[in-house]
Amino acid sequence: MVNVIILGAGAAGLMCALEAGKRGRSVVVLERNHKIGEKIRISGGGRCNFTNVVTEHEHYLSENPHFCKSALARFTPNNFIALVQKHDIQFHEKKLGQLFCDESSRQIIAMLEKECDDAGAEIVVGCEVSDVRKEEGFVVTTNKGVFQSASLVIATGGLSIPKLGATDFGYRLAKQFGLNVTSTRPGLVPLTFSKDDLSFFSKLSGVSLNAIVSCHGKAFRENILFTHRGLSGPAILQISSYWNQGDAISINLSPDVDLLEFFKQKHGSNIELTTALSEFLPKRFAILWCEQNASSMPIHRYSIKELSSIAAQLHDWKLVPEGTEGYSKAEVTCGGADTNELSSKTMQAKKVPGLFVIGEVVDVTGHLGGYNFQWAWASGFVAGQYV
Repeated sequence: MVNVIILGAGAAGLMCALEAGKRGRSVVVLERNHKIGEKIRISGGGRCNFTNVVTEHEHYLSENPHFCKSALARFTPNNFIALVQKHDIQFHEKKLGQLFCDESSRQIIAMLEKECDDAGAEIVVGCEVSDVRKEEGFVVTTNKGVFQSASLVIATGGLSIPKLGATDFGYRLAKQFGLNVTSTRPGLVPLTFSKDDLSFFSKLSGVSLNAIVSCHGKAFRENILFTHRGLSGPAILQISSYWNQGDAISINLSPDVDLLEFFKQKHGSNIELTTALSEFLPKRFAILWCEQNASSMPIHRYSIKELSSIAAQLHDWKLVPEGTEGYSKAEVTCGGADTNELSSKTMQAKKVPGLFVIGEVVDVTGHLGGYNFQWAWASGFVAGQYV
């Protein structure tokens, strides 16, 4: 019998546990894996992109885009940075405000484990939950015994990366308690293309270039990467969270150069189109793109109207992905427990006193770059003040 049972020893669950423990609450964290923080361990190439210095609600997707504001305001990137510094973990800013450990993501896991231990929060690993029910309090039946508590926290994560143990358990549990769950789909995931497109893409596998990728009024400027299955890279991962089946994406292949003006300047020369494009695009891409979209010849042989058309295509290269690489390659799950069912102040379910839902299992999904960890820390912190 404890005050608080937390299901899931990931980023959100561990943060909630240490905060509840600091308040003198008796806490047990139940984790089905044999190790805690598995997604933390693999994140950021093993260095954990643990937050972003510029974290605003605009960096999050949700059916209620304002829901995350309260938690993010009460536990900021600076709060987590202070915790990292307390444990003498060295870190650096990589780009666009992204903070990474200098050494290893395991330092973040060890930090959270130490904080939980200091706060008296118990962690039980290899713990398979077979039944959860609400009587006077919550009763959780597991292979490690029966646990009872006044408060129950669902921090089981989403469906992404099933090889690390991800399941739909959190969503099923939310539904069991009468909470609505919005439709889920892979987020921050590579896009795949049809066989016809792949005959072009596969020849470019490994080629990367800087571009602006847009869909549904959202645009991201970072690298895109051609793969044997389609497109990946930061800009593609970002836009994938907004993409729906059947949608076209637009890629501006020349964000910095007005191509029509560039072509006009070159119009009197004998330079080949592919050679001209290779000044700011990878040569392999320029050659293959011209083969598919515009026969390459000296620029002076094109009319201005033809060059205008070529420039327009390169600034707005429209592609229709066939699908995504799915949850196995997705960094996050879009959708989840409906935010209308939860208090943004406490993360408690409005119609089930004592039930809290935090982290990825909630319908709040961050952009690439540390935002999902910051949501985990913030939602875990907030719930930890009220469980």
